[in-house]
Amino acid sequence: MAASKPVEPQSGSGLPRWQLALLVGTPIVLGVGAVYLWNRSRGKEKQGKRNGERKTPEGSASPVQGQHGATNPELENMSPLDRAQSAKNKGNKYFKAGKYEQAIQCYTEAISLCPKEQKGDLSTFYQNRAAAYEQQYHIQNLKWTEVIQDCSQAVELNPCYVKALFRRAKALEKLGNKKECLEDVTAVCILEVFQNQQSMLLADKVLKQLGKEKAKEKYKNREPLMPSPQFIKSYFSSFTDDIISQPLQKGEKKDEDKDKEGEASEYCFLSSGYLKAKQYMEEENYDKIISECTKEIESGGRYTAKALLLRATFYLLIGNATAAQPDLDRVINMDDASVKLRANALIKRGSMYMQQQQPQLSTQDFNMAAEIDPRNADVYHHRGQLKILLDQVEEAVGDFDECIKLRPDSALAQAQKCFALYRQAYTGNNPSQVQKAMDGFEDVIRRFPKCAEGYALYAQALTDQQQFGKADEMYDKCIELEPDNATTYVHKGLLQLQWKQDLEMGLELISKAIEIDNKCDFAYETMGTIEVQRGNLDMAIDMFNKAINLAKSEMEMAHLYSLCDAAYAQTEVAKKYGLKPPTL
Repeated sequence: MAASKPVEPQSGSGLPRWQLALLVGTPIVLGVGAVYLWNRSRGKEKQGKRNGERKTPEGSASPVQGQHGATNPELENMSPLDRAQSAKNKGNKYFKAGKYEQAIQCYTEAISLCPKEQKGDLSTFYQNRAAAYEQQYHIQNLKWTEVIQDCSQAVELNPCYVKALFRRAKALEKLGNKKECLEDVTAVCILEVFQNQQSMLLADKVLKQLGKEKAKEKYKNREPLMPSPQFIKSYFSSFTDDIISQPLQKGEKKDEDKDKEGEASEYCFLSSGYLKAKQYMEEENYDKIISECTKEIESGGRYTAKALLLRATFYLLIGNATAAQPDLDRVINMDDASVKLRANALIKRGSMYMQQQQPQLSTQDFNMAAEIDPRNADVYHHRGQLKILLDQVEEAVGDFDECIKLRPDSALAQAQKCFALYRQAYTGNNPSQVQKAMDGFEDVIRRFPKCAEGYALYAQALTDQQQFGKADEMYDKCIELEPDNATTYVHKGLLQLQWKQDLEMGLELISKAIEIDNKCDFAYETMGTIEVQRGNLDMAIDMFNKAINLAKSEMEMAHLYSLCDAAYAQTEVAKKYGLKPPTL
């Protein structure tokens, strides 16, 4: 699949894909990363210790005279603010001793004594009392609403009060109020110049949760959408033993010259939904394929097994895995279906499982496919891709080698093997192996000059190595070979940003991608991310929403919702507090 979005080993619960790494030169985290990490990379240097969260309230906790603090004569001579500070200091002492109820009483006294015009001090007292309420979960059921109320008072008095905002964000999360939690933690991230890992992690966590919740609801009610012809052709080009993607055979085509059995052939074509579906495939009339396959299946025709597999394949292409799985299951369990057909169904179901983050089921399907059809090159090619996602590079290379052994002309397997070796060497900081992998890419594009994927993967490796000019040449070669492949233009556009900081050229190329393929979700996602970084949040949200409507899986949709919600949270923070992150 030429110039496709590259993949990266899966880690934690993140999606198995690179994010828009070219913008900052390093892979970035899911959700908060693509929208926030650029700001972090442009932020100020850390000032003091930022990564730890203070557990203690603000202000000194100097010993107070006597059991009850200052003596009565001393109190009489103190100003209201000094008396409030004295009560606060006593509260801090109780707080550090773990006596939170007494601390709360002292902070309450400080609040009542403090002059209203002393907003900074009053804000601190409210925040300290919230901290004491927060600690009470150790000894009783905590009423998070009290934490939120006090933090809100503190923020009203001091809108840029990081500790109060972050404490309120945590309390809001506990109550399940993710939207307001995200707004607070976004404000914190901006105020801390994206330097505090703790607030970044909370933002990322909430974004993922929101993304999953919204995607779960949206995806099941989405309108299935056929991808572009280029996407479909790229998908089928990744298979060499896929019976259903092969051209119609002699006697199957409707417009063939009739021989003595011509009339019978014509009748066969007209009565076969599967053969009509195949004809529509050759004509790139993809919208009619599922319905014709359904006719074949319902009639119990001779091509039922092939029709099931073809229908399942197009269900997968439109992002309807729920409809695809029963068809794949049925083909896999058909004893009278050909081995090639069953193996292909296993490959596609295994890929579907991986997309759903079920690697164990995915591995089982690929292994079963290898058992029933050990000389099927597609099994090893696609299992190799699975192994890369699972960070099992050596096993992936072994699978690619087996694929190449069976199909020496498999340019895709050759290119992806080089990329796997390159990523292993690059992440392992092994310069000699990196160079060996780069030499391997040169060999691949020399032996397979028509394989756009080889140039695309080589370009990504060259970009890692800061060889921007040569990477640009590789993308130009991709465009020459596949002028209708929108993702190449996106990658080339991102390269202009990293290489020359040429925003105008980058946006022009990404706009060109959308012009070529208005169903390219990757282009909308990238454009949205750039617009966030330019400060055009409304435009970014529009781009992310367009990408959401084109998402091909629930997981991808969840990721896009995370980006959209991050942008929306920044608009709310800008309205409430006038806070904006650095822009391009």
